[in-house]
Parts: sequence; structure tokens; C-alpha cells
Amino acid sequence: MDWETLARELSVSTPSKIVLLVLDGLGDLPVDGKTALEKAHTPNLDRLAAKGACGLTDPVFRGITPGSGPSHLALFGYDPLRYQLGRGILEALGSGVEVGPNDLVARGNYATLKGGLVVDRRAGRIPTSENEKLCRRVNDALQPPPGLRIALFPGKEHRFVVRFSGEGLTDALSDADPQKDHKPRAYAKPLSSEAKKTADIVNRFLDDVTKILSDLAVANTVLLRGFSKFPAIPSMPDLYKIRPAAVANYPMYKGLARLLGMDVMDVGADTRDLFDALEAGYKAHDFFYVHYKKTDAAGEDGNFPAKVKAIEEIDSFLPRIEALEPDVLAVTADHSTPCLLKSHSWHPNPFLLVAKSALPDDAVEFSERVCSRGFLGRFPALQAMPLLLAHAGKLQKYGA
Repeated sequence: MDWETLARELSVSTPSKIVLLVLDGLGDLPVDGKTALEKAHTPNLDRLAAKGACGLTDPVFRGITPGSGPSHLALFGYDPLRYQLGRGILEALGSGVEVGPNDLVARGNYATLKGGLVVDRRAGRIPTSENEKLCRRVNDALQPPPGLRIALFPGKEHRFVVRFSGEGLTDALSDADPQKDHKPRAYAKPLSSEAKKTADIVNRFLDDVTKILSDLAVANTVLLRGFSKFPAIPSMPDLYKIRPAAVANYPMYKGLARLLGMDVMDVGADTRDLFDALEAGYKAHDFFYVHYKKTDAAGEDGNFPAKVKAIEEIDSFLPRIEALEPDVLAVTADHSTPCLLKSHSWHPNPFLLVAKSALPDDAVEFSERVCSRGFLGRFPALQAMPLLLAHAGKLQKYGA
């Protein structure tokens, strides 16, 4: 018997409320002896750590660096090795893009090409308004072959979604992204014999767009990753008998939430807007996923002071969650994004759980090293959801 079968059998609906605060990419490595979390002034997180139980989570396996999709799936109790979701479907659904059975979607980046090399995979994080202009320009100029439709949909900053619509498309493709700066453009490779036609379509698109944008100095090429069709996956209300809500302001995370059956709340762009939305929807739901992006963005930029500042900013809002008096409050990350690496990594994530039924440990602060000594130990992120449900009284006894 696996966790999904257990969840369907043991879950019960109760009025108790759970808040899961995900600080994206929180985990870090020391710079001058301290991680960003250790360097930051976090009186509220530290106070919660002293009240609750701490530990470390591994999103997939030790040593495996996860994408945002797999790491979030694990936190919500879905085996990331069983459900392999492309980034494209998450970004598409989060952006409100309709995806049908004959559609293939991918997440895109505008990027900077110079001297045959991709020198900036994010095109300097161009303004969203510029992104919108570029998508209109490309959509107007593209001339796909008969039977195929291609459309770009702008996201935030340098990100967009592309949708290919036609018969016989498959998502068995490698990413068309070099993954690092100062490398040549990458083309999609077919991962099955049936995928060659789709790879040819995608690679022609990449060349056509690069030609369309060739007069620009910054956003003059595009990268694609996470090719995906619409997947089949059980919903959180079905598995756990909860009324879940997502409080997030980035398309990919809203897309994942929609895919899992969460109600996605309207949220503005500021950090304060997350907590305004949480408060506004608190009576109507019993599980809340609150996503904070700034820690991850600073880590990917290698900006240690910005990551410290982002942690301190979110810490200042924690009393607003506490004022709601959730039965269970958990604070963790989906994955680590160390500033030294400027990318996702395999390092474990600090995890904090506060509930009346949680035995406090000796932690007096919330950090990677202190959490490693907590009562929860080091455990797979897949086990986080059962813990949250159990402490909220939403799981019945197993067996006689």
C-alpha cells in the first residue's frame, strides 16, 4: 500500500486549518561563515522554532537537484518520481493559458545571444512590459507550416509560455536551454523515435524567433524547457478531503496549484499582498499554500545581501499568520538555491512545524544547522504532507 492509497482511506474532513509557508530556494551555503538564513535577523522565525519541531527535508533523494515542479509535488504529498510534470504545463496553467489534448506547451525565457553564445539566460530580467511587446512581435511575424499553430503568452519579466497546437505532438523532448550562461544555444532533442517531428518543429521555431529578434541587443533569442502535455493527476481535495487554497503571485506556482485542485487566490505583486489574500480567504478554506519567491531569485542571482534582506522581509510578516491562529503552521523551502552556486541544489531544506501536538525540541533559531538537530530529523519531503494532516487531526488511525 502506498501513501496515496493510505491518504484516500485515512483522510477525514475537519475544520482545523493548516498554513504551509514555502520560502522558495531558502536553503543556502555559508558566505564568510554564515548562510543567508543564519545572517538574517529573524526574531519571528526564531521564536517559532523555539515553539515547534524542526528538521531537514530532501525533495527527491539525497544528492538529487530538483526542479521547482518536483520539489513542490513532494511537499504536497505526490511522489515526484511518479508524477513527472513539465515546467511548461505549470507555467501555462498559472498564466491562464488554455491547454487542450493536441497542445504542447513549454516555459520560455528571452535571453541574450552574443558572439554565438548565450551570455544572459534571463536577458537582464527585462520588464514585463517589454516582454509583452516582444510576444506580440513574434506572434505577428511567425509563419508556422500548415496544420500547426504557435502562440506566445507573456509572463513576468523575461518569462513566457509557448503553445504549439497540432496533431501528433509529443513532450518526449530534451530542454532547449544550455542551462548556464556563456554556452551556445541548445536545441531540443527527441527522447523517442516518435518525437523527431516535434523536435524539428520546435527547433525551427527557435531559429525563426532568433531571426525575428536579431536586431535587438538584449532579448534577441529564446530558450525553452519543460515541454509538456496535459497530465493526469489526482487532486488534493480528492486525496486529502481538504479545501486547499494557493496564495502565490508567480504563474508556475499558480499553475501547479490549479493542476492539484487548489483554489488560486487573486494576489498582487507585493509581499504584503500575499498576506492580504491569506486573510481575505481564511474562512473559506482549511489548507493554505503561501509561496514567497524573493529568496530563490536572490539565490539564482548570487546576491547574498539580497537573500538576507528577503528573509528578513518575510520574517516581518509572520505575526500576521500567527494572528489567524492556524492549527498547524509549517515553514520550509521547496529546494535550496545557494548564492555560491547561483542555481538549485541538492542540499536539504530547513523545516519548521508548529502545532499543539508537536513536541518542541531544543532549537532556538531557524537555520539549516539548527534544524539538522531537530526532533523531526532529516526526512523525505514526501512525508511533510502526512505530518501536516496528522497534526491537524485530519488522519484516522491505520489498522485495528
